Amino acid sequence: MRNKTVVLAMSGGVDSSVAAYLLRRRGFSVIGITMGFLSARKGQDGLPVFSDNCSRAKEVCAKIGVPHYFVDYSKKFKEDVIESFVDSYRQGQTPNPCIVCNKEVKFPVLIEQARRFNADYIATGHYARCYYSLIRGRFFIKEARDKAKDQSYVLFCLGQDTLSRLILPVGDYKKNDIYYIARRIGLSFLPDGESQEICFVQDNDLKRFLRERLGGAIVKGIVKDRLGRRLLSHEGTCFFTIGQRRGLGIAYGSPVYVTDIDHKTGDITVGDYGDTMKGSLRVKNTIYNMPSAELKKDHRVYVKIRYKHAKTRAVLKIQQDGGALVYFNRPQSAPTPGQAAVFYKNNSVIGGGWII
Repeated sequence: MRNKTVVLAMSGGVDSSVAAYLLRRRGFSVIGITMGFLSARKGQDGLPVFSDNCSRAKEVCAKIGVPHYFVDYSKKFKEDVIESFVDSYRQGQTPNPCIVCNKEVKFPVLIEQARRFNADYIATGHYARCYYSLIRGRFFIKEARDKAKDQSYVLFCLGQDTLSRLILPVGDYKKNDIYYIARRIGLSFLPDGESQEICFVQDNDLKRFLRERLGGAIVKGIVKDRLGRRLLSHEGTCFFTIGQRRGLGIAYGSPVYVTDIDHKTGDITVGDYGDTMKGSLRVKNTIYNMPSAELKKDHRVYVKIRYKHAKTRAVLKIQQDGGALVYFNRPQSAPTPGQAAVFYKNNSVIGGGWII
């Protein structure tokens, strides 16, 4: 009987590299896949020059003894992630491209590669856990053991077909454990430094990136206080986000925060921290991981409204139009249109949607 085969997404970083080792140790036949989401630079011979991350992933696979392949999905990534990201800003939202990438590109690519290699499972280096509930008869994403590194938030959009084939090897480990394992097996990685916030904004200059792509669609206007008094002019509503405090350039005598953005008039309203607090929010395009009978009632849940947001208690009221209302037990700061609200029960993801 052959070993079960798993296709693993390998970025060249410590998490996916150690994931390859952990899967091998568990007896799987591992195939490492590096996905080219950004167009490769061409060398003098006209052939693509792979990134340092791809070269690193190839070296790790050779050291561990697993095959490595590169697949170019830059066209799909550009269409489904980058263009969607820019369009969200054009509509006055603050998007989360990682969730869109997971739903539209990364995991569909992994499933496709699993079919190509006749593999039984797919795997990534995400800090989360995937398990099957005998009681509920469904697969669930669960928070990682390392709560500081947990990435369950960005995986809320995965369906049962994907979850039924998904293995998340590093989810049961602390980040320090992963570095320890890497050193023990002879892989040298430096501890995480300043991470690149958005992978396709390679210099982290989001303003430059948006200026180049939005051009005349950028809405300029004024910044005013909650009494309507003009404070200064600004270069574009897309350069602000609800709850923002830093970089406003306002001398007001006390800290001020962005409390409202009118993308039609160009008005940015600022106030104090209390003005950012909201007792409820609405979401659209919801995805649920629960039996249909449970979609007809309200639920007491925990909600995350941003990737780094601490979960908070709330009541989830499911609407029949594909949306939902969320009522917080305590008001929360700056729910932001375009971000995801993700719902949890017992540390497991039961759904989520996009804040409007």
